[in-house]
Amino acid sequence: MESLVTMLRAAGDPTRLRLLLLLRQAELAVSELIEIVGQSQPRVSRHLKLLCEAGLIERFKEGSWVFYRACDQGRGAAFGAAIAAQAEAGDGDAKRLTQVRQARAAVAAAFFKANAAEWERIRALHAPEKDVEAAILRRLGAAPIENLLDAGTGTGRMLELLAPLATRAVGLDISPEMLAIARDRLAQRSLNHAQVRLADTYRLPFPTAAAGQGFDTVLFHQVLHYLDDPGAAVLEAARVLRPGGRLLIADFAPHTLEFLREDFAHRRLGFPDREVHGWFAAAGLKTQESESIAPQDGSKEKLTVKIWLAAAKAAPHTKVAA
Repeated sequence: MESLVTMLRAAGDPTRLRLLLLLRQAELAVSELIEIVGQSQPRVSRHLKLLCEAGLIERFKEGSWVFYRACDQGRGAAFGAAIAAQAEAGDGDAKRLTQVRQARAAVAAAFFKANAAEWERIRALHAPEKDVEAAILRRLGAAPIENLLDAGTGTGRMLELLAPLATRAVGLDISPEMLAIARDRLAQRSLNHAQVRLADTYRLPFPTAAAGQGFDTVLFHQVLHYLDDPGAAVLEAARVLRPGGRLLIADFAPHTLEFLREDFAHRRLGFPDREVHGWFAAAGLKTQESESIAPQDGSKEKLTVKIWLAAAKAAPHTKVAA
């Protein structure tokens, strides 16, 4: 009862109600909220603090910026949905939100354009992305996804591909610039149940999973070859993977293209099966299957992409007393 009263008080203020309705539509930084509601930073921050304390919104720090979004789980999410069903954001707020989103999209597009040539050079070296994505969908799309974690989400393409199949999706990356692109990608496609966070794959900001909790699907897509210790990242991912959950890696098979180290910061030149299977075993996961996706022209100067899928042990069944 007390928590309900707290939520009612928090949402009962006109400005806080405006903020809650905005944050149910988009994930926004403090500066963006100030621009939309037209109030000072101290006042907006105070309202956001009260909404956070009431359990209606969540706060995430990303470099020098702080982002907020409406809670998407628990009682706060249910309360927010009930309030939103009875209220509508003002026309002025909706218009300014659109302007903020357009400005954000322009910044993301500029960064993408500045780096597009390098990314295209990498894409030209390996199997077509459509073939890799089809292979990922065959494995992860065959069963419902409740909670998806895309570790090292980059531009958010995997979230765009898989979030429509998931109840909830989270993408993590250590690059604020990449997250800006991913955040815009999700907004453009109205994938409001998907979110991105600034975080390190070695130290995931989530509790250890248990039965009914944690992520049922974790993905590393073209991430591990950048890491000093990819096995440690797999071990950390297994920590937040619920019993029976799936972990999929899409990365390069072993190759000899040394220029990728100097020009593109690749730490590892692909991975052999035995190494990946060793990570799975060390993390308590069982290897299920793998697939090689070679370049269409068969060139030895191009990269083969490999898919590896593993699963966590299922939770033991509890016997019911007769």
